[in-house]
Amino acid sequence: MDVASGDERGTTERVLTLLGLLQQRQVWTGPELADRLGVTPRTVRRDVERLRTLGYPVHASQGVGGGYQLGPGQDLPPLLLDDQEAIATAVSLLAGAGGAVAGAGDAALRALTKLDQVLPTRLRHEVRALSGSVESFDGGRTPVDPEVLMTLARACRDEVEAGFDYPSGSEVRRRRVEPYRLVASDRRWYLLAYDLDRDDWRSFRVDRMTGASARTWRFRPRAAPDAATYVQEGVASRVYPHQARFLVHAPADTVRAQIPASAAVVRRRGSELCEVLSGAASLDAVLMHVLLLGHDFEILDPPELGRRCRALAQRLLSAGATISPVADMEES
Repeated sequence: MDVASGDERGTTERVLTLLGLLQQRQVWTGPELADRLGVTPRTVRRDVERLRTLGYPVHASQGVGGGYQLGPGQDLPPLLLDDQEAIATAVSLLAGAGGAVAGAGDAALRALTKLDQVLPTRLRHEVRALSGSVESFDGGRTPVDPEVLMTLARACRDEVEAGFDYPSGSEVRRRRVEPYRLVASDRRWYLLAYDLDRDDWRSFRVDRMTGASARTWRFRPRAAPDAATYVQEGVASRVYPHQARFLVHAPADTVRAQIPASAAVVRRRGSELCEVLSGAASLDAVLMHVLLLGHDFEILDPPELGRRCRALAQRLLSAGATISPVADMEES
């Protein structure tokens, strides 16, 4: 029994070594692999079949220049990384999760969470040290502590309660939550979670958190709102002191391409209309933003915005009426 177990472990280690060799070089001949593994070419052929069973597309070709080659597959089988490759991958994913790679934040964090699950403890301090030297030269996303981001990602994945200190007015209070999803905007990371003390769903800015930790107490997931929509609507309603709703005479996809997601919520209203919830520092600024989209629109809310619209229209008409005949001729 012990001998069989030892043989099985030896076969597994040899197959993993074979996979590592195939990932290092484009083509290996059978005799080369047999020599590196210390086995016969027949054993190499059997191990190649084992890799194919696991989903790795190992191709074999005959003749001069032929041999074994690891090719692309229909699905992604597990990757085999050495220590240096694992560290480089983790640091690159941290950069992507932080916004250095446009549009890659969510995918990078998901991949980083999977890698974190299997990353040896001996490598984690190296990843943490190297991640501190990764920065982006553009404005990008508001920086967050990678350790906090990973703590929350693990808590979401494992469905365990989390806690963190968070500012509330002039105070900083400890929040106990059931974390549900991390959401990335074009500027920040947010956590959608069920606040246990307030008995309701809340969104939190990750860059404002301190002392984040995950407990071992698991929770049963609740019926949750759509994470991206909930966070986006919350951001649009909290960031700006003045909000307004408009019915815009243009398809929703067209308008979404014109407005940053953190500045407005765009809801589809049929194929040629959409509702826009937008905000700005003043009602006049809200009107100008929507006006500059270049589409016909109607004001839905608030009522006083209609009066501001008429006042601005009159101001624009008055400005146009003051153009002198000489200036008008020069323009023509």
